[in-house]
Amino acid sequence: MEIFGYIASVFIGISLGLIGGGGSILTVPVLVYLFGVDAFLATEYSLFIVGISSMVGSFSYFKKGLVDFKTAFIFGVPSIISIFLTRNFLLPLIPDEVFSFGSFIVTKDIFLLLLFAGLMIIASYKMIQKRAMLKIETVPSQKNNTLLAAGEGSVVGILTGLVGAGGGFMIIPALVNLLKTPMKVAIGTSLVIISLNSLIGFFSSMNHVRIEWNLLATITAIAIVGILIGSQLSKKIDGKKLKPAFGWFILVMGIYIIIKELFL
Repeated sequence: MEIFGYIASVFIGISLGLIGGGGSILTVPVLVYLFGVDAFLATEYSLFIVGISSMVGSFSYFKKGLVDFKTAFIFGVPSIISIFLTRNFLLPLIPDEVFSFGSFIVTKDIFLLLLFAGLMIIASYKMIQKRAMLKIETVPSQKNNTLLAAGEGSVVGILTGLVGAGGGFMIIPALVNLLKTPMKVAIGTSLVIISLNSLIGFFSSMNHVRIEWNLLATITAIAIVGILIGSQLSKKIDGKKLKPAFGWFILVMGIYIIIKELFL
């Protein structure tokens, strides 16, 4: 199955380079089902893979001046704090057996995968809907919007800490709608936020697990190659047109995970 995992790693990178996000949400399922990594360790690996990949993807936006560091600070600081607290304090509180009904026991790994599947379904909806960015008709004030963005940053941090996904599908709408960030700048800024969130989350909690560095470095390198391919393809292919199709794929994957963990 590993050969399929390496192939999937390329596509994770391609999707990040082509549509600016979404690919990271496939990282945990690839690690669990194709590489046989347990769910908790997969969330840790995912933080590193997503962090390095997003950092590489953000370089081209940075060189073009499409990264707003002030916005990254407003959104990123609450997110980073939430990730640190989640990885180091909240996750260890989740018991090995979360709950049971009948003879079926929901373990920590199953719980994390079900949570991740729910996140995939939400992300797929964001990608499938025709108008990904909803216009806000009434804007209370810039101050309120800044507080809302900081609050959403905290939510993204908790989700990233729990399941190891980048959360770009939440970050970009918040930057565009709440902080009035232009789309291309929002994508570049989002990649910076995701890279900081993920890498700080990884290095702050890596001592809790045993890291298989050879596997992690190989998958990350392959994903980076995918990003470079996706970035080149983005010059010829409109990533926005592919986003709904990718959303449907993620929806199917999310439903598959729920069925597999609960019924198979």
